[in-house]
Amino acid sequence: MDSLEKTLEKVTAQNKRAKKLRRYIVVESVYQNSGQIAPLDKIIELKEKYRFRVLLDETNSFGVLGRTGRGLTEYCGVPIEKIDIVTAAMGHALATEGGFCTGSARVIDHQRLSSSGYVFSASLPPYLASAAITAIDILEQNPDLTSKLKENIAILWKGLSNIRGLSIASNPESPIVFLVLEKSTGSVKSDLQLLEGIADRALKQESIFVMASKRSTLDKCPLPVGIRLFVSTAHSEFDLLKACESLKRVAAAMLRAKKAFTSSGYDKLSFSRFCF
Repeated sequence: MDSLEKTLEKVTAQNKRAKKLRRYIVVESVYQNSGQIAPLDKIIELKEKYRFRVLLDETNSFGVLGRTGRGLTEYCGVPIEKIDIVTAAMGHALATEGGFCTGSARVIDHQRLSSSGYVFSASLPPYLASAAITAIDILEQNPDLTSKLKENIAILWKGLSNIRGLSIASNPESPIVFLVLEKSTGSVKSDLQLLEGIADRALKQESIFVMASKRSTLDKCPLPVGIRLFVSTAHSEFDLLKACESLKRVAAAMLRAKKAFTSSGYDKLSFSRFCF
């Protein structure tokens, strides 16, 4: 938040016409690359202080966070009217395709009028729109689904709390559980190589599919490298405990092998071949 405020101060100072411009703080509710949850209440304070607007992406929080699954605004106790535009992909909690963009009538009318020349948009096929509506109906009629999800997240957290060589870096209420190395191997490249090896072996040996994070040369900030697990209400306690035990076995074996290769003087290429 300190970095955000400094950026807002800088932008405001550089632009003498600041009050007449439409400037947005773009926020990801649950960060895909870390499993952290954005502090929306603090962001809104900065928005109002520096006269910005907020565009909130609820892809990973809609149907997940809050007492009834309404997302980050409900989770943080922020009135939805304080958010100018809310967007979300519907391929996560709603289990369909496409996405939505919503806000006040004034904002949406403006976007419909002005954005058609810049952004291609096509209507959803009716069956996908119907699937999304049905999913929302199910969430409204079954509020215990969000409670079940929270229970599953807690089970996974407990099971992974003492995994050797790895630690949890995500928010305890995030549906994205993010594991990072407790101790770096010395470089981001070798860290990612080790994590990808763990993920690959978990799939081949344990039939557990987890995902190692990817990094792009276009990223301007140093994103963390780790292993991501995505929790849903469809997971049983048995599924979650099996995943925990499998990851513990694979991670322990990989870290032992890494230590053995390092102490015996084998080069990194040899360990890379061992991983894959």
